[in-house]
Amino acid sequence: MSSWLPSLPYPPPDQQGFWEPVTSTINWCEEDYYATVYAAEIVNTLTNLLFIWLAYRGLVSCYKHGHDSVFAVAYAGYLAVGFGSLSFHATLKYPMQLVDELSMIYTTCLMAYASFSYSRSTAFRIVLAVSLVGLSLFITLYYHYLQDPAFHQNVYALLTTIIVFRTVFTMERTLRPSLRHSEEKHPQERKERSRGLHEKQVQARLNVRDKAILKDMWILVAFGLTMFLGGFGIWSLDNVYCSKLRSMRRKIGLPWGVLLEGHGWWHLMTGLGGYCYIVWGIWLRHCLNDRQDEYEFVWPRLYSLPEVVQFKAGKPSNNSLENGSAKKTR
Repeated sequence: MSSWLPSLPYPPPDQQGFWEPVTSTINWCEEDYYATVYAAEIVNTLTNLLFIWLAYRGLVSCYKHGHDSVFAVAYAGYLAVGFGSLSFHATLKYPMQLVDELSMIYTTCLMAYASFSYSRSTAFRIVLAVSLVGLSLFITLYYHYLQDPAFHQNVYALLTTIIVFRTVFTMERTLRPSLRHSEEKHPQERKERSRGLHEKQVQARLNVRDKAILKDMWILVAFGLTMFLGGFGIWSLDNVYCSKLRSMRRKIGLPWGVLLEGHGWWHLMTGLGGYCYIVWGIWLRHCLNDRQDEYEFVWPRLYSLPEVVQFKAGKPSNNSLENGSAKKTR
């Protein structure tokens, strides 16, 4: 491959850098300081810019479209993850490692609060908030004592799995007509019937609308999980075959060798997966608030970014039933 691709050779290994010495408890497969003395792992550093950009987009969307404030806080946490990871990989310093890894835990706990606190009593929300703060504090102190990255990775994976399953349960129970209790079938039904519409017409319209929303949500969930699991798989290969990958990178040369940086791909893919999860949470919250006809899920192509947007005044909802069939949002 190196015979026909124009490339630059890698510098000799073990380059010295601005942030020496390394104090983090973990180092990655990317060689240190091979591109610049100011960033220990240049690819792992720059790929975190995606987190920062997506967090900015998310915060703007929350402000523009009036999403619940808990999701603005979640995007702020997502932004902290990006800055923390960027600082960690640039310096390989232990304090920056804590900022990177613990911000992931804190943001996940924020999403846990958003998932479990909805429509609960004030007392329950206070107990939940105190419990999650206590859990975050315990993880922080125990991880600082243990200094074992495997502990952080396992806790993060467990928390994320619990939240995803909880959110899927809420989504199905809220939107799947066959899973709703009869007395809960359609909170909007009274509004529709007060306008003189027949009950069966109302039920048909709302069922078609919610099934279309549910289909879009499942596509979003599948895409997000694919990004997460795919990124994890690539990162795992990076860990197992690190020495071989380093040899291949040096054989290929720069800039092509950066395509074999597995942890960088993990950043890009989990960045997209995390963004999709927050968008999913926003859309589900509007559905729980029975505001499906005020918002639209917009995702024209898989290679574009999904977003939940508020309808402009006077614009008809794409979820409304016209001539017996629902318009599609995608």
